[in-house]
Amino acid sequence: MIREIAQIEVRPGTEQEFEKGVAEAKPIFDRADGCQAAVLWRSIENPARYRLVVTWETVEHHTVKFRGSPDFQRWRELVGEYFAAPPEVEHVYAV
Repeated sequence: MIREIAQIEVRPGTEQEFEKGVAEAKPIFDRADGCQAAVLWRSIENPARYRLVVTWETVEHHTVKFRGSPDFQRWRELVGEYFAAPPEVEHVYAV
């Protein structure tokens, strides 16, 4: 099991729309092959900064299967317009 951590900066003033887009996209993650959970966290100190934490069975479930799917394109359609910059994504595992 791995976790994808995506740091997402949104354009100030679009936070509510971004959060609505993520809520609308929740079923996309729920049905994604190998996805076990997806949670959006918002920074207290910097309210335009979020971290999307997604639990995947393997890195390939995220990088190959999900990113290569039409659902990934739909995810980007729902939230991409709010990004201030491309998300910073890394994969981590518990030690």
